[in-house]
Amino acid sequence: MAETAGFAGHLRGSSGYRRVLVGLAAAGVATFAQLYSVQGLLPQLAADFNVSAATAALSVSAATLGLAVAVIPWSAAADRFGRLPAMRTAIITAVILGLVVPLSPDFSVLLALRFAEGAALGGIPAVALAYLSEEVSPVHAAVAAGTYVSGTTVGGLAGRILAAPVGEYSSWRIGVAAVSLLAAAAAVVFMLAAPRQRGHVPQRRADGGATLAVRLTVNLRSGRQLVLYAQAFLLMGGFVAVYNYLGFRLELAPFNLPQSLASSLFLAYLAGTWSSRFAGKASGWARGGRRTVLLACTAVMAGGLALTLLQSLPAVIAGLVVFTAGFFGAHAVASGWVPVLAPAGRAQASSLYNLAYYTGSSLVGWAAGLFFQSAGWNGLAGFVLCLMGIAAALAATLPGRLKQTAGTAAGRRLEA
Repeated sequence: MAETAGFAGHLRGSSGYRRVLVGLAAAGVATFAQLYSVQGLLPQLAADFNVSAATAALSVSAATLGLAVAVIPWSAAADRFGRLPAMRTAIITAVILGLVVPLSPDFSVLLALRFAEGAALGGIPAVALAYLSEEVSPVHAAVAAGTYVSGTTVGGLAGRILAAPVGEYSSWRIGVAAVSLLAAAAAVVFMLAAPRQRGHVPQRRADGGATLAVRLTVNLRSGRQLVLYAQAFLLMGGFVAVYNYLGFRLELAPFNLPQSLASSLFLAYLAGTWSSRFAGKASGWARGGRRTVLLACTAVMAGGLALTLLQSLPAVIAGLVVFTAGFFGAHAVASGWVPVLAPAGRAQASSLYNLAYYTGSSLVGWAAGLFFQSAGWNGLAGFVLCLMGIAAALAATLPGRLKQTAGTAAGRRLEA
């Protein structure tokens, strides 16, 4: 307890700072490679199980829904048993389940296993930003959060570009298995790199700290937090919708791309690797701070999506790169802002953000398929643009620069 009370967080450039970022980046790779491994295989899944595009997309939604419902229980476990023990348990369980998914005998079993895999994976995003905010100096928190998000983009990219080509030349089962093996290797790096926690003391007593319900309620009563949660739901939902159905569009005229070539467009994720770090840095010097950067990134998303409406492959590629850069910049700002503004219960605040984030992924990612099936890509893009407009209107209500404090006196008592 004494060490925790005197610990101000690892400074940028220190060994502890680097180990936190390397460990969380590896955890991000393991998590998001598995979570979206089937996304590049959706046309193959649809053909193999004889289901529609929207139904095939449920294999993505099942995992993200499992993650959404699990993030709050994982945050409670992290408070009670510690951040690192929770994340280690989550990542080991997820890797085991990921290796079982390719053995699914039918689509219903696949959905059940993907749901369980997502629930296990929930232990990483539910806790990672709280762990980061407690172990890294507040001076560098925004940059560190951007670095963590950039690691998640690498994971999402690795899962997609590995699974799709391997799956096309063998089967979707082997493609998914290859990603699970990659996740296992990343999990080992996380276990070895992440330093022991010094900024948090587990609340092991039954009466220690505030109850889970109180911590959740405090954050749900904060208007600023609710706006940030809305960003997660709307922007992530639109982002996943675009990537879920882009492969189906590119298989049709005038593109007629094979699956292996279409999956290479997931390399657009590299734009997010850069933009998430840039957005974190820009939040420190831009006029209006994080709000300005959040609104700018949302506008970039909209511009990129508009480009994908053109019947030109170069335009679609450029639009996807711009759209992806905008999304990950917005996500880095919003997700990193949540624990900073949390009145109390930083793990619960981040978990609520992730609940909204992955609920949006699950629901909007599936619902957008109905627009795609009925009105094509134009219908899907119009739906997603409406979501981004709502997100921007809400983000505009956030204050500009805020004095970043440790929270209110009541909040500090809840954390004690």
